[in-house]
Amino acid sequence: MNRKECVMIGVFIILLAVLWWIPTGFQKQIYVNSEGVKAKVVEVNNNGVYSTGIIQQGDQRCTIEILEGEHKGQQVEGMNLLTGKLEFDKMFKPGDKAWVLLELNSSNEVIFANMVDYYRIDQQILLIGLFVILIIAFSGFTGVRTLLSFSFALLSIVKILIPCLLKGIPPLLVALMVGNLLTVMTLLLVAGCNKKAYTAIISSMICSLMTCLLAVVFGDLFKMHGAVMDWSESLLYAGYQHLDLTAIFQAGIYLACSGAILDLAIDISAALDEVIKNNPSVSRVNLIKSGLSIGKSVVGSQTTTLLLAYMGSYITILMVYMAQGTPLMSILNSQKVSSEILHTFVGCIGLVLVSPLTAIICGIVYCPRHHREAGIETSPLIPEN
Repeated sequence: MNRKECVMIGVFIILLAVLWWIPTGFQKQIYVNSEGVKAKVVEVNNNGVYSTGIIQQGDQRCTIEILEGEHKGQQVEGMNLLTGKLEFDKMFKPGDKAWVLLELNSSNEVIFANMVDYYRIDQQILLIGLFVILIIAFSGFTGVRTLLSFSFALLSIVKILIPCLLKGIPPLLVALMVGNLLTVMTLLLVAGCNKKAYTAIISSMICSLMTCLLAVVFGDLFKMHGAVMDWSESLLYAGYQHLDLTAIFQAGIYLACSGAILDLAIDISAALDEVIKNNPSVSRVNLIKSGLSIGKSVVGSQTTTLLLAYMGSYITILMVYMAQGTPLMSILNSQKVSSEILHTFVGCIGLVLVSPLTAIICGIVYCPRHHREAGIETSPLIPEN
């Protein structure tokens, strides 16, 4: 690691600290005289639960032991209200850990305990810890830089992207700024401060503009309303009627494929970097041909990966349609499936475009003009037919 990279990592750490402490502007306490705590279910009472078909409704009363906060060790009765929706409801058993919202009176005594959900933070920490250990063990210092990049992306989304969208700043502008910022920072951290990173950044940013334009154009052609996104309508009812859900939806399409675009860009850039290191006399034309050849192979697998990733989010919708015997044309014309088709193919077009663009930019940057001026003999990497 050279001095430039040490400085860059130091700057990243400072940026992470700044992002961590930046207020989002939405820290207000919604629930007055309340406290969220971890609790253990000691005993359950299901007398208030009744079944209607495959769903359960009513209320489950639980005796819980509070495990943290001012009321640690205290046992109180908690209420688990069942709405009849499987995606939200849960049935606790003795020994379960739960996240509980305590309602307190003026004397700081617990007057009501709402069983919000299972407590999953411990399991999340375990899973994240396993990821950290494996990536450092496998990649060494590069793994550390990857973790810094991952953390920066996460904090940028939580501290910059979402607050800006909630404040009504134009979604496409915010998405482009955050997406390109993440592209630059990620590639500099993972690839280092070198031509390999610079070429990938240039091609990724150009394709970002193209995919953003495609998202807007085809979003309008599909007549797709942003309310197709899960929970989006709830924002309007929560007092955010000023939000442009359709623009947020289009911005989300761009952001969803920006990661795959930068991934393919750095793949091709890194491969051509190795080519030029092992054969410094290669001509610009042949280097670009090599990039195009590499890109053809990688694009095929990347587009399939993108398809499978998006399909996982709407596989149950397809199962419902198929189970009901819905005609194919009706399925394709449905708003939810059309939105996923829009997501998938805008992303795939972005991948197809970034491949030759990266190859051309690498050919221009990697092969200096002095090759021709000095009369260096070039060795073609791809035999010409």
